[in-house]
Amino acid sequence: MFGDAFYGKRVWLSGHTGFKGSWMAAWLLELGAEVHGYALAPDTMPSLFDQLGLASRLEHEVADIRHAATVQQSIRKYRPDIVIHMAAQPLVRRSYVIPVETYEINIMGTVYVLEALRALSQRCAVVIVTSDKCYQNHDSGRAYEENDPLGGHDPYSSSKAMAEIAAAAYRSSYFQEHSIRVATARAGNVIGGGDWAEDRIIPDAMRALDQGIPILVRNPRSVRPWQHVLEPLSGYLRLAIHLAKDPLCATSFNFGPAAESARTVKDLVLEVLKTRHGTWADVERPGNPHEAKLLSLSIEKANRMLGWKPRWKFEESVSQTSAWYDQIKKGACSPLEMVRRQIANYGS
Repeated sequence: MFGDAFYGKRVWLSGHTGFKGSWMAAWLLELGAEVHGYALAPDTMPSLFDQLGLASRLEHEVADIRHAATVQQSIRKYRPDIVIHMAAQPLVRRSYVIPVETYEINIMGTVYVLEALRALSQRCAVVIVTSDKCYQNHDSGRAYEENDPLGGHDPYSSSKAMAEIAAAAYRSSYFQEHSIRVATARAGNVIGGGDWAEDRIIPDAMRALDQGIPILVRNPRSVRPWQHVLEPLSGYLRLAIHLAKDPLCATSFNFGPAAESARTVKDLVLEVLKTRHGTWADVERPGNPHEAKLLSLSIEKANRMLGWKPRWKFEESVSQTSAWYDQIKKGACSPLEMVRRQIANYGS
């Protein structure tokens, strides 16, 4: 998909031990990039990071994004051509339990990365990954555009809106006439193999199916823009390429699926059950923490300015995800082989 655009490029990637970060690290390595990962140790067992053996395949730095001096030293020493900032506390429900930590990681972590970049003298394309939940969501069902108001009902969503505001402020204050070009990328509700987090529907579903118990669904009627993890990652990579060439791309972009892939959580679970034997149960309760009921994104800007559009429909995204877990459980292939196979399939 990207030719040799990343071959030999030095990429500083935060959050490389997480689910999305591990997929991104694996893809960058396939593209011939030199990757320096900056993150805490994986917080799930198992973890895709360990399954892919990434610690021995890239420069693996275990460090906290909340440590400003460490972030600055890491970026200054590595002198990257590209920065992709993905480190985050990524779970809405967890943000209700640890709001201060969520704000520290998602806001100040982003600020520390941006501040460290001010010391770089060479050209650098910077992609700050936030979330589709950064918008002031009124559950209207309207597809949100990049110039819509930012907001957030819960600590996680509001922290991502604040990260967007911080990135915009640094861009206008420090990087207008600078060799550093900063863009933000808004995506969310990704699915894919190797996700082992709690309180996300796919890993919760796979654990339930493996244990022979019903899949517990908290918000079956909530609509989400479901997309395979490779979809937004391809957007981030395409954005990094365009940033290096076009300063007009130093702005915000949505990366979401086609409109028909905005489905309910129930639809997603039923699609999974087409290939796996099992049942599900509605456990929606009035006292559950607030989560948005409707959310969709307009991707017209990414298509117009970057030439980006999603490749896999809803059914294909779910099929590829289910196949990953199924093949790994059967021992039919290794996690690394499966990741490489799906990257190649996506890019063909």
